[in-house]
Amino acid sequence: MKRVFSGVQPTGNLHLGNYLGALKQFVELQEDHECIYCIVDEHAITVPQDPEQLRKHILDVAALYMAIGIDPKKSIIFVQSQVPGHAELGWILCCNSYTGELSRMTQFKAKSGGKESVGTGLLTYPVLMAADILLYDTDIVPVGNDQKQHIELTRDIAIRVNNKYGDTFVVPDGRFMKSGARIMALDDPESKMSKSAENEHSRISLLDEDSKIKKSIMRATTDSDGEIRFDPENKPGVSNLLNIYSALSGKTVDEILANQQWRGYGDLKKELVAVTQEAMAPIKRNFEEIRYSEELIRVLNDGAERANAIAEPVMARVRDRFGMGIKL
Repeated sequence: MKRVFSGVQPTGNLHLGNYLGALKQFVELQEDHECIYCIVDEHAITVPQDPEQLRKHILDVAALYMAIGIDPKKSIIFVQSQVPGHAELGWILCCNSYTGELSRMTQFKAKSGGKESVGTGLLTYPVLMAADILLYDTDIVPVGNDQKQHIELTRDIAIRVNNKYGDTFVVPDGRFMKSGARIMALDDPESKMSKSAENEHSRISLLDEDSKIKKSIMRATTDSDGEIRFDPENKPGVSNLLNIYSALSGKTVDEILANQQWRGYGDLKKELVAVTQEAMAPIKRNFEEIRYSEELIRVLNDGAERANAIAEPVMARVRDRFGMGIKL
């Protein structure tokens, strides 16, 4: 089976955009792939974090992994910092990447905000992401479309090292979400849904109460003409709601529109509230059962051990190619 690797930052409650853009793929892929899913806490500290909150969020994300259907018997679930190879390989790859290519990364430009001086981790975290992937001889990386540039960088670094030092890394392929499935902010359908947005009603988090789900959807931005049709260019708000409805219900947008009985946007939103609440209910129920259980800690410790067993032979190969350490 081909090997899959991906990870999520533990920086707050995951939202529908995370779930529909990447996490649903995680569940689907585990049925016929060897899957490794990481909570990337080393990435989280590229910006300041409260240590206690970070530890809490690590366990929250791990519990959500399992709550959405990632099975630790089929997949490896672990915390990045528990596998030393991530940091070690990250440094080695930093020595084989260039400031020019890193400074051109779209997300670096956005997050640095044009400042003259920013944290070094903000510049180099795409190299750590490359290390995360290459550490496991990964074949496939399921990510959102906004990560395409990072996958391209990972491939570039892997090919560069292979050309210079011989066959060292598997060159991975990205698996990107389907066109049209990108989930946008409820209050600004021109921007993607984000957990860092100031307006809490711009997103639906996986653990939101039913009352919060209802309020956020009923407040969602639409337009003034009142016609319900799928037209992302001219009707981004309505199209975003239809995308969410389609992704959660399993129906195509065409099927939804063909069977609509709505008199206006209010009816569409009310029906979407019901669909969303129904879809989130088992996730929230599973999360409550898992989050404070001893099983969660056992899964993470076992996952770290299993991940290390894959990572260490790769690191031994890398050290050998680079001439590092003592060869017996």
